[in-house]
Amino acid sequence: MSINVVEIRDLDYAVNGNQILEKINLQIEAGEFVGIIGPNGAGKTTLLRLLLGLIRQTSGQVRIFGLPPAQLGKKREAIGYMPQRPTFDRRFPLSTLDVVNMGLVTAGSLGCPLTRKQREKARCSLEQVGLAALQNRPFSRLSGGEQQRAFLARAICREPLLLLLDEPNTGLDLPTQHNFFNLLQQLQHKYNLTVVMVSHDLVAIARFAHRLVCINRTMHVHGKPLDVLNSPHLEKAYRCEFDVLFGRERG
Repeated sequence: MSINVVEIRDLDYAVNGNQILEKINLQIEAGEFVGIIGPNGAGKTTLLRLLLGLIRQTSGQVRIFGLPPAQLGKKREAIGYMPQRPTFDRRFPLSTLDVVNMGLVTAGSLGCPLTRKQREKARCSLEQVGLAALQNRPFSRLSGGEQQRAFLARAICREPLLLLLDEPNTGLDLPTQHNFFNLLQQLQHKYNLTVVMVSHDLVAIARFAHRLVCINRTMHVHGKPLDVLNSPHLEKAYRCEFDVLFGRERG
């Protein structure tokens, strides 16, 4: 019997009367890789923030592991999160391992030193993404692709069941993006991760995801990647941005 890791029913979210998301319904089973696509300002990052419990829906239901995000308690540690590429002050002396260690800090452990077991988890995560040899290198000296792998290691160091990623390949060249997707797919298969990833790269995400969900305030189309990419509803969701993405001009 399939288990829904994520369940969203009739989700609405508005800010000061401005409707950001409307009537979103979505179920994600354990072990699925789901790509969230849509134009800029469509509400994709907002959807991830709702799943994380950082903000609360105006109406409808959100359930993670069967519970509202605000009631997850210790189960929150079963969620790994990789936000849009954060910026670091290059003058701040963080090592690659320091960045990964941040993923082990919780609200209840602030100010407390990491345990030996936690430090070993961080090193293991770096090994999983191929950065074990660079654990002591200043983070600012890593390449863009290496930094993204370090952020991925930070997201998986608590051995999550659900991994949320918000446009992790922004600013990376095509070979580096491809390598990142391959690594993510390997980790998903190895640990049976449920992956929800926001992406602007329709072609790349379609190669790796089991399903695509296209939103632009509301859900326009969802299903198998090829079905979504060939759906007339995709152009409606992207409007003029669709033509820019595929290099087409309107007649």
